[in-house]
Order: sequence, then structure tokens, then C-alpha cells
Amino acid sequence: MINVLKLNKGAERRIRAGHHWVYSNEIDNSFAPLKEVQPGSVINIVDAQGKNLGSFMVNPNALICGRLVSRKADRQLSSSLLKNRLKQALAIREQCFDQPCYRWVFGDSDGLSGLVIDRFFDILTVQVSTAGMEAQLDVILEHVIRLVQPKGVLLKNDGKMRAVEGLDSYVRVAYGEVPDLVELVENGTKFLAPLMTGQKTGWFYDHRPNRALAASYAKGKTVLDVFSYLGGWGLTAANAGAEQVTCVDASALALEGVLESAALNNLQGKVETAHGDAFEVLAQFQKEKRRFDIVIVDPPAFITRRKDIAAGERAYQKLNDAAMKLVSHGGILVSASCSMHLESDRLRDMIRASAIKLERHAMILSEGYQGADHPVLPAVPETRYIKSIFAQISPSL
Repeated sequence: MINVLKLNKGAERRIRAGHHWVYSNEIDNSFAPLKEVQPGSVINIVDAQGKNLGSFMVNPNALICGRLVSRKADRQLSSSLLKNRLKQALAIREQCFDQPCYRWVFGDSDGLSGLVIDRFFDILTVQVSTAGMEAQLDVILEHVIRLVQPKGVLLKNDGKMRAVEGLDSYVRVAYGEVPDLVELVENGTKFLAPLMTGQKTGWFYDHRPNRALAASYAKGKTVLDVFSYLGGWGLTAANAGAEQVTCVDASALALEGVLESAALNNLQGKVETAHGDAFEVLAQFQKEKRRFDIVIVDPPAFITRRKDIAAGERAYQKLNDAAMKLVSHGGILVSASCSMHLESDRLRDMIRASAIKLERHAMILSEGYQGADHPVLPAVPETRYIKSIFAQISPSL
């Protein structure tokens, strides 16, 4: 049985600098074969000189084959460790938010790599993407239920990463009852989220501060929310006093959710929807010479892997060109991204390029990042993926 893996010479630098991941091509297989490790095992990893780097969850079938559990050797994902880290994560969320609606656990940032927990008052969604966390799922659920006494817990274990880790895909209620729609409050606005059938864990808390900033510009304005999903940006703006909001999405079910949440906030007369491909809808609005005081584009990740960067950046550029055309003179373009591989500098450069191409004058008013329930590890750039740029768009000088 293998209980220690050794890294190739020099491969320890990133770990010693604070990163949490070990890649399979960094393992010295002549010392101990990675392929012989049981997926999900927690074992020690040492550098080429045999010096301790810590305890890691290991899966030989994944490119990210090692995920940090502790900088100390011989640590396991014990019940007490899991409980303490869940409690620590809960405490910081309770400090940051006045309503129990947030991402309770954000994987590596909370020392629980491969675990995500979203909270919707007394309903929880739990998503596991690593073999190590899957092996401890019963213990995790036990602690979660004791800590917050939820009415229901949904396991939303259908993410793409599970296949990489050799895990089955499934969605099931693990505890209590989970209704078809659950209510949440974000920035003072009520929403209904379809946890079982919705995207990812059912809701995206990550852009919360950026939605609040967009809403602060919205009083008396017309707003276009593109790739709206359930209207997180648009309904927040409407609730802040926007005159009219248009939500665009390719999912008819998502747009039904927009209207249901609009009714929940007594915003029915302020919100309309447009169903269709975002690029096609934007082109149609341009033909109709429609203009909006605030145009928000928050697409799904166009870049999911490094090899997609070039094609993804072209898609972001095309989207920003189309969106900027619809911004009224002196209006605001909010360009958002959830692609970790898209650098903030590149998104900024796209705004510049669109402005030059369209003969506009663009001024960046602010830039936004993910909320406190998606904390960033400074040595793990992969934990920082959300970005948004708020730019005023005027005629060229």
C-alpha cells in the first residue's frame, strides 16, 4: 500500500509558494507509482529530497492528482477536521451576510477541495467533485445537518468534474424535503430558484456585489440583461428603481422564472423577457435601433480550458461589440465573465477594442470581482474567476 508520493525535482516550488494542487506529470513514478494509489486516498507528498509538503487527497485518474488537505503530514479527512472547516466557513458567511443565502463552502478556499455547498435559508444544495470528498459524504452531511438544521438537502452531483474523478452522476434528495422552487434573497431582492433542474447548484451567488453595483446606477434607467438566467442582474436593477428591464436568455424555463420572481417582488410591469440566442437577439435589437441606458452581458464561461482561450476570446469580443452598439449615449456597459482563463486585462482590452471599432469613447467607472462567499486564495489563481467591468460609453471625442 502506497502512503507517500514524491515529486520530481523543482515541482515543489508552486506548493511551497502556497498553491494547493499537484499535477500528475509532477509525480516521480520511479519512487512510487501514482497509478497504484486508491482514488480518494489521503497520503503524504514529499519533494525530491524527501521533505514533507503535506497531506493530499489523491486521485491517479485526474490531471490534478493531488489536492491539499493539510500542510502537515499524516492528516486525514477526519470527522473533526471536516466539522471544524465547515464551522469556520459558516462563521465567515454569517459575519458577511445578514440573510442565510450564500455559498457556504467554496472548495479549496475553505480547505475542502471538491466540495461546494449553497444555502437557501433552510434548504441546502451540496455538490461533490472529488473522490476524496465523495468518500466522506455521509460524514459531511451529518455535520451539515447538525450545524444548521436544514429542512432539506439536495445532492446536485451532476457536474462535469465527477466523470474525470471516476464518479457517477446523480441528483437526489439526501435529507428532508426539497421543493421544486426555493426562495432566496440577494441584495434585498427575492428570487425563486429551481435547484433540481436549474443550472449548476440552481443559483449563482458569485456576482452578488457586481449586481448591487449595477443596480446602484439603475434608478430611472432602461436595462438590458443578456444571458439573464433567472434575472439576477435585471431584477436587482428593477427593484432598485429601473424604469424598464429586458431579460434575454435561450432558456424559456429560465425566463418563466424571471417573471415568477418579478411577481414575487411586485415588479411585473417593469420586466419583459426576450427568448432566443443572445447574439441573435442583440442583432435584432440593433436592427430595431433599440437602445438601453445599461447593457449587462454575463455569459456562461466561453473558455473552460486553456486550449479554448483563442476561440473564447473571439466570442467575448464579438459579444462586447454587439452589446456596446446598444448602449445609449452616456450609458453604461457592464461586461462580466466567469471564465477563470480570461484575464481581467484581456477583458479590459476588449472594451478598448470595441470602443475603437465602433467609434465610441469608453471610460471604466469600476471593476468588480466575486463576493465574500467565494473567497480567493492569493496563491491559487484558479479560485479567482469572476470579473466585471463597468464602462460609460459615449460618442467618440
